[in-house]
Amino acid sequence: MRAALSACPDPGIAGRHLKRAAARHGRDDAQPADIIEQLTDRETAVLRHLPANLSQRDIAAELYVSLNTVKTHCHAIYRKLGVSDRKSAIQAARDLHLL
Repeated sequence: MRAALSACPDPGIAGRHLKRAAARHGRDDAQPADIIEQLTDRETAVLRHLPANLSQRDIAAELYVSLNTVKTHCHAIYRKLGVSDRKSAIQAARDLHLL
């Protein structure tokens, strides 16, 4: 199953859910999903603000950066975590113990 999943160009959330299910059932080979690429310090700072119900504009104000900078960091975070939206990014970050 893993070989087929890793061959997919975009496995989406399936791999993360399979690994979590395997961990619940005591399989030793269950590892947390890997990050495609390490997050930068600024991306990590933005990531830590995502679970709060702040808009991207509010996050920008908190971090003293522009709205476009926050949007760019969010896109990079989503790409690196292999997700497509904020809610999935938060869940993936929690699964990876980044939050």
